[in-house]
Amino acid sequence: MESGSRPGSPSTVPLAPSEAVPGPVYKGVSIFLVLLVCVVGIVGNAMVVLVVLTTQDMQTPTSCYLVSLALADLTVLVAAGLPSVSESLAGQRVYGHASCLSITYLQYLGINASCSILVFTVERYIAICHPMWAQTVCTMTRAKRVVVGVWGTTSVYCLLWFFLVDLDAGGRQGLQCGYQVARSLYPPIYLLDFTVFFLAPLLAATVTKMLVVVVLPFAVLWMPYRMLVLLNSFMTEPFLDPRVLLFCHTCMYANSAVNPIIYSLISQKVRAAFQRLCQCGAEGPQRCMAGLSTASYSVDRETPQKAQTSRSEAAGPQAAGPPLLEQRPGFSTI
Repeated sequence: MESGSRPGSPSTVPLAPSEAVPGPVYKGVSIFLVLLVCVVGIVGNAMVVLVVLTTQDMQTPTSCYLVSLALADLTVLVAAGLPSVSESLAGQRVYGHASCLSITYLQYLGINASCSILVFTVERYIAICHPMWAQTVCTMTRAKRVVVGVWGTTSVYCLLWFFLVDLDAGGRQGLQCGYQVARSLYPPIYLLDFTVFFLAPLLAATVTKMLVVVVLPFAVLWMPYRMLVLLNSFMTEPFLDPRVLLFCHTCMYANSAVNPIIYSLISQKVRAAFQRLCQCGAEGPQRCMAGLSTASYSVDRETPQKAQTSRSEAAGPQAAGPPLLEQRPGFSTI
């Protein structure tokens, strides 16, 4: 590593660096907070992947993009959240050179793969505003190809980090995974990340107000981290205050943890699938998987006409009213 470089980029520094740590209370609270967010996020996103893969009714293009987002969130939580907790518990870096490179690569892979929200917003826009076009564009085959393209492109792009970071044993904090080459090379990279993987999804999401509930948390919770790494890339001395780092990291992990909660709040189908999955313990694994794969959520399949007919039959012929108008067709509902 060059003599002028400094270890500890905002993505690799521990939660509570050995320098300037306010005390054991701060360290304990920070570790507990991040660990709690990571556990909630890992369980929630794993449930998203499981219910989509095992439930026939959720085999839709939108669900395909949700799985991609869930995998990106899992990568962030496992590659960034959990290592920071373990290093803070140990009080020093516990991973070697290979782990420094691979963990950093996976961190940025998960962070940048979150741009799946961009293709998700485009697909939602087409399905909502151009339903006839969506019949040929919003298909499972196309969704799978787009997801593979997103992850393939991001995987190749993030290979840069194998050459941009390295272990530094000369710092006052012992081994640290930090910058390897001249700092002048990092601002363009962080600026490109900020533009392509943060601003672009936000601009795309503004085309329809219905996506605000999904994109707003992404914008609010990712902004502190994105701004910190971007500003630090231009500063001679990076700003690495442990309290600010804790706030930025927690916001980043919270975005990954809150997404499954948002899905369940805005989608009755996802909520029903989660409820069925939570009942698996009592039913047994084999019976549970069989139930999930053949599940039919009548609450989502019932059309307004059927609902009106059922109520009319129950109340008698006098209560029967005129049939409801046929709904506008929707595509790949969550």
